[in-house]
Amino acid sequence: MTANKSIKKPPKAPKRRSLLALLRHRFPEKFHRPLIRNWRRLRSAWQINSGEWKWLEGKPMPLSVLNRSLWRSANPSSSYYALLFLSGVISVLGLLAGSTATIIGAMIVAPLMGPITGIAFAMSIGNRRLLKRAGLALLTGCLMTVGSAYLFTTLLGLNTLNEEITSRIRPTLLDLVIALAAGAAGSYAKTRRDVADALPGVAIAVALVPPLSVIGIGLSLADTDVALGSTLLFLTNLAGIILSGGIVFIWQEYGSLSRAKNGLLVAAITLSGLGIPLGFSLRELVIEERARSAVSSLIRDRTPFGGTDIRRLRIDSDDGGLLVQLEVAAPRDSISAEQVRLVHQLLQQELDRPIDFRVRILPIQAYDISSE
Repeated sequence: MTANKSIKKPPKAPKRRSLLALLRHRFPEKFHRPLIRNWRRLRSAWQINSGEWKWLEGKPMPLSVLNRSLWRSANPSSSYYALLFLSGVISVLGLLAGSTATIIGAMIVAPLMGPITGIAFAMSIGNRRLLKRAGLALLTGCLMTVGSAYLFTTLLGLNTLNEEITSRIRPTLLDLVIALAAGAAGSYAKTRRDVADALPGVAIAVALVPPLSVIGIGLSLADTDVALGSTLLFLTNLAGIILSGGIVFIWQEYGSLSRAKNGLLVAAITLSGLGIPLGFSLRELVIEERARSAVSSLIRDRTPFGGTDIRRLRIDSDDGGLLVQLEVAAPRDSISAEQVRLVHQLLQQELDRPIDFRVRILPIQAYDISSE
């Protein structure tokens, strides 16, 4: 008889500690005891009040199913490029036409969220192959969208910048917060079959294709401010989605912090760098809004323009000062150049900053014809 050989069993995977165990291990008793006590009370109350509905609670997808789904959505296939090209065409035409509904349609059609979510997932599980595949799909898709926008803008010969375009060249910290929230929502929706209906809303909230189209428009018009501003918006959306998406995947236990720490660090450093111009832009926006309110009240209450029909009042930052553009409808010769100069002096005195004041007066000519 052959001697019984000792069979080596494979080492067991280390058990993942729960949050309560980590609290006990990391923090002193005076700190963790009240936290754990309150947590157990809340959990007990929640289970008592929601126990009947537990069967309705959605569960995360198995790792293999989610992995297969994200590999498929990050695939640079012909259908991916076809949808992206069509969404780019819809987007650039909607931007040039100033049509908000058309731009929203382009956001829904665009498949860019697939590769970006794939990058976040690959980062959380440490899958380099998926990272390269999703990165290739994202890079080539972005280049194609910018190129198609450049081509259509050049062919159409339109060189006007409407509000739909200018609203995407001055991103602020608010756009960063939106990107973080949208990335978290998109990644969470990917892990749950019962909330997949939220994905179109995520695509609309974060708006990936329109900034790329604005980059192409800016390059076609040789306008560096437009191209750079929209590039900043796209990079903000991209980094925000990847960072928050990776955190959500780790939270849902699809990856580990040790595998994702390098990717999360890169995304966090990128967002920190982008946060500087975004912060300055938000500061300028706040200054403009306060100035707009002050100028509007001054013009309506303390100037000759208060009794006129104010058609347009626009205020922009201009090298440390403000550019105030006013358009009013008034009878001919009712407002003199001297009155305009006095209003200019009043605005500079009240706001205590340099102001360029441009006034356009639309003359009104009225006829009264009686029935006699």
